Amino acid sequence: MNQETPGAVVVGGEHPGLGIARSLGQRGIRVVVIDDQYSISKFSRYTSLVVQVEDLRDEHKTVKSLLEVGERYGLKNWVLFPTRDETVAAVSRHRDELAKFFRVTTPSWDSVKWVWNKKNTYDLAADLGIPTPRTFNPRTERELTDLFCYLPLALKPAVKENFFYATGAKAWRAETPEELLELFRRGSRHISVEEILIQEIIPGDGQRQFSYCAFFRDGEAYGTLVAKRMRQHPREFARAATYVETTELPEIEELSQRFLKAINFYGLVEVEFKQDPRDGKFKLLDVNARTWGFHTLGRSAGVDFPYLLFADQTGARVDRCKAVPGVGWLRAITDIPTVASDLWARELDISAYWRSLRRTRTESVFCLQDPFPAFAELVMLPYLFTKKYVLKSDKKTEMQAVETREVDLSAGESTSLDALDLQVTEKRD
Repeated sequence: MNQETPGAVVVGGEHPGLGIARSLGQRGIRVVVIDDQYSISKFSRYTSLVVQVEDLRDEHKTVKSLLEVGERYGLKNWVLFPTRDETVAAVSRHRDELAKFFRVTTPSWDSVKWVWNKKNTYDLAADLGIPTPRTFNPRTERELTDLFCYLPLALKPAVKENFFYATGAKAWRAETPEELLELFRRGSRHISVEEILIQEIIPGDGQRQFSYCAFFRDGEAYGTLVAKRMRQHPREFARAATYVETTELPEIEELSQRFLKAINFYGLVEVEFKQDPRDGKFKLLDVNARTWGFHTLGRSAGVDFPYLLFADQTGARVDRCKAVPGVGWLRAITDIPTVASDLWARELDISAYWRSLRRTRTESVFCLQDPFPAFAELVMLPYLFTKKYVLKSDKKTEMQAVETREVDLSAGESTSLDALDLQVTEKRD
């Protein structure tokens, strides 16, 4: 390929990667997609090439594959876009090596480490005066007794990839001491206890959840969008949004920018908050140092995020822009069953659903100018589900069977629930 005019290398060909390809491809910019599975981006008219590699979950294999593909196809000085957290981490940790060949859009590990591990995120937020849910990091079952008074609680990972690929969930809910103890034991079979976080559950569903999305550089936002998560699946601990709308919310803009300035962030980012009805505060949940699932909403609302980053990397002019409110994004393949479930549970009414359809300007995959990826996704759905949840979960389980990890308990310490309950009783007395 011609090296004089740089193109883009997109790592991950699911719908976020497809969105990058369409954004840039419609401007005549060549796009190469690298993935470790068959992806719908292969069927897009806006991808010049799709290369399948061995394993993008392994950090060193990822870096090796990127450099090999870059050399093989003459992608020197092309702009690199990772789309998954594990590839963000790999690119960030090996940024100096990759930057000798690519234009790297991911910031250094000094920035990314604060968002890669949620414990770091919450610790820094506390130092900056940014509200977060009450979060604990118990190392033993004995320490769980101090948390029973806060039930119900969520068990979630500090580093979500390890947990998610093993369980298919982002978090688990515990209503009782028995459930919390059992989930702690289950969690410790998949991840180390150092990565297990126990967090208070903020009441309310996804409609209290908001995202601040930006292209951030030199302590300032050059493109911004605030979105409200109207529907998600599952309803409580969602893996992804199914319908979102742009809105205006200066308070979370200020909180997000305070955090991003503190870590000297560069690039595209989504900062997630949930409003707590008990005190009205917006509490930080997560920070994604990459394109997020609904980033294509930006183009319809006036902020073309992938092109802003590409333009900045290639020395083109970057104009400041802000999304207009009231524009909707839909992921139909997951929204249809979500709507059916919400209608049945009376969490949604027909009129509200119809209004959301009227405001929708972007569907995650379907596009009249580029229709084949949508048809491909329907055909490939069983394969994609198996590849993402079943096979990787089985692989993780096999690894855990070989490297059995037990909860760190002091010698002679009782692990029975009766003993834990007795300790709670004694504390209360």
